[in-house]
Amino acid sequence: MSLKDTHLTEGEDVVLELRTHLKALFWPIVLLVVLVAAVAVTAALGAPAVAVEVVAVVAFLLACLVVLPRWARWLTTRYVVTTKRILVRSGIVTRTGRDIPLYRINDVASEQGLLDRMFGCGTLVVSDASEKPGLVLHDVPHVDDVQVRLHELLFAHDDNSDDGEFPPGEPQRRRGR
Repeated sequence: MSLKDTHLTEGEDVVLELRTHLKALFWPIVLLVVLVAAVAVTAALGAPAVAVEVVAVVAFLLACLVVLPRWARWLTTRYVVTTKRILVRSGIVTRTGRDIPLYRINDVASEQGLLDRMFGCGTLVVSDASEKPGLVLHDVPHVDDVQVRLHELLFAHDDNSDDGEFPPGEPQRRRGR
């Protein structure tokens, strides 16, 4: 699922398009391996065919209820950074999303726990000048590189001539009479 050109404004280009890190699938994959192993061990031990079928059905149901939804969430969640905004899109049946114009962003923070550092990912927290809570992007691959790239975009249009009154890159406002 790539961001279509029809969803971009005039002069807007995609800079980064990310999916959450595979780390998000670690526990579902472990569960799937355990379920497959349970069916294989039950069959290998010479259990009655009914017992093998029951274990296989339970394993299949658990995989459908636990593994499949997390895999679908991972597959459909995208973080997109363009030259004008940052977008989050997710969902299969009901698509949800949030866009923040770059000129509204006033803070970009990252968090990395021990496992995040081992896997090379982290959480990016983007705060903007609105009443809504910040945008939290979980399991962002190469989070430090993404944070640097965001800062580069935020300050690319700042000519240091605004005395801090308007955020860099903010569209021109009409002056009052």
